Amino acid sequence: MAVKMASDGLWQGENPLDFALPLLAVQIAVVLVVTQGLGFALKPLRQPRVVAEILGGILLGPSALGRWGAFRRTLFPEWSTAALDTVSGLGLLLFLFLVGLELDFCAVRRVGPRSVAIAAAGIVPPLLAAAGVVPVLDLAIPAPRQASYFSLCVFLGAALSVTALPVLACILKELGLLGVPFGETAMAAAAVNDVFAWTLLALALAVSGGGREPKGPALAPVYILSSGVVFVAFTFFALRPLMARLARRAGPCSSDGDLTCSCAVACALLAGAVTDAIGVHPVFGAFVFGLAMPREDGVAERIGEKVAPLVSGLMLPLYFATSGLHTNVDNVRGVAAWGMVALVVAVAVVGKFAGTFTVAVAGTGMARREAAALGVAMSAKGLVELIVLNIGKEKKVLDDTTFAIFVIMALTTTVIATPLMTALYRQPPTTTTPESDGVELKGDDACPA
Repeated sequence: MAVKMASDGLWQGENPLDFALPLLAVQIAVVLVVTQGLGFALKPLRQPRVVAEILGGILLGPSALGRWGAFRRTLFPEWSTAALDTVSGLGLLLFLFLVGLELDFCAVRRVGPRSVAIAAAGIVPPLLAAAGVVPVLDLAIPAPRQASYFSLCVFLGAALSVTALPVLACILKELGLLGVPFGETAMAAAAVNDVFAWTLLALALAVSGGGREPKGPALAPVYILSSGVVFVAFTFFALRPLMARLARRAGPCSSDGDLTCSCAVACALLAGAVTDAIGVHPVFGAFVFGLAMPREDGVAERIGEKVAPLVSGLMLPLYFATSGLHTNVDNVRGVAAWGMVALVVAVAVVGKFAGTFTVAVAGTGMARREAAALGVAMSAKGLVELIVLNIGKEKKVLDDTTFAIFVIMALTTTVIATPLMTALYRQPPTTTTPESDGVELKGDDACPA
């Protein structure tokens, strides 16, 4: 059915909600009102905005208001999902570009091998535990799966092992820990974790074919991996120097600065299109391009200041809300399914906590209370978790029930992070504040996820 962009109006006998543009405008307005209202209600609990945005999507989706047929058919009819998903996906792509811009590997170098060791300790246990979770999942939810055991293990391992850098930054800011050694270590380890998560996801998509039957030649995974390596090399060794020259030429002039920003956003979008053509998800291309952007002369900071308000204030909340709209909690039925939820939450929290705590205490000499708080901090999920889950569902690796189980896990681990860290890290730090770790958050809008 062909869908027109706009109506001729009520006076002409046409309902605007039967047309793409006015319906999309109303959907966005409803999502923003609901998520902002929930965010205001949850603010006394010091929860990051991502919690309100996911809960808002679940409230509007088939788990709650979506049960009401008239509501669903009027505001979120099936024919409109493509437009809403496309706009939210574009916001996600630009946000991953911003995440790449903000990752400062100078902080990782300052903290040294300690951050890499802590990141690895938080990644390996849950990643290995995924191999044991998959057979239990098959027993608890005996549904036919399109994905192979290997691809399901990789996706679930990535979902269990990731740490959400933006969520962690918000929590540390709330607790006043960004400028102390504890915060610097946590942010550097989370940065290493983020890079590992995207690399693992890219490799998983290349090797497994996204859980679908292979359509190309037998060597397609090799071609995908090789093309991905070439893309990364070209981005860092060819595009990065070019962007640096453009930035130096632009200087302080605002009009040329706008040109630099426009070029950077256009290149990030094209990078996403290129990685999609290669066979890797578009967000990987935007993320890599953000990493490769030059940091000299405040280029990355200027671009972030121009792009972030629109992305974090409008487009990214839509992504979280659409994740909630696609989540049907009713799919999690019975004792076995809810037992699976408890198991997944336990593996996600205990695996990261145990690994991080052990290495922080034994390997770096950190105090036990600080090491425990660090273990809780590294267990925070949020944005990266949802991206992995949505890609897994899109590629038919995760079914609806498994997707719902892991969305509940992401919400649970994010909700408990702040109160647990507050309880563990009550005392103000006594160590002299070190050099800034390059993470600066300004206002509530800097903490979208």
